[in-house]
Amino acid sequence: MRTIYRTLDRRLLRDVALVALADGVVGVSYGAISTGSGFGAWLPVVMSLVVFAGAAQFLFVGLVAAGGSPFAAAVAGLLVNSRHLPFGMAVSEVLGRRGRILGSHLMTDENVAFALAQEDAARRRAAYWACGISIFVCWNVGVLAGAFAGTVIGDTDAFGLDAAFPAVLLALVLPSLKDRDTRHAAVAGAAVALAATPFLPAGLPVLLALAGVLVLVVRR
Repeated sequence: MRTIYRTLDRRLLRDVALVALADGVVGVSYGAISTGSGFGAWLPVVMSLVVFAGAAQFLFVGLVAAGGSPFAAAVAGLLVNSRHLPFGMAVSEVLGRRGRILGSHLMTDENVAFALAQEDAARRRAAYWACGISIFVCWNVGVLAGAFAGTVIGDTDAFGLDAAFPAVLLALVLPSLKDRDTRHAAVAGAAVALAATPFLPAGLPVLLALAGVLVLVVRR
């Protein structure tokens, strides 16, 4: 851990800390929503430790609370998390052979974005692990707090907690939009997702947004 943090400058460490804290707030929201939907406090806590995939966890709880079967909710969660397949290929060199199992479990949109934004291999590796470990700790602490405070928080939308997760992701991708080709691909993906949202279950429009990558393929 000391080697990881020595490799990173203060600015990057600050950004990692802010993202981890923001995810912790989202974790509070998830824990509160889960217990508020009638689940026991143990469920969001165990899922966060074993699954550790915020979007899939939100989707699972939402579908089951709406009357869907746990099996269908689990399949939907797997579909949402299928985006980790290209993520894994993008950061395979960062993880190395010895760190692939633990590194795969700690993989999130945020630490992949941080890693790919670094110029050299050492900083990519340090950013990935620093962000992944920080988010894992903050997320699980937040979920634990939210699970036991769910009856007090009640309507999480009133506190704006539901907006924290997309706000974090938006802040991470904004610097990449300076590139024109990337910007065109993002706009195309967003258009596909918006068009599909009224017709498909939550999470699937995001997967379809990957079609925006075809813009880069055609241009190059």
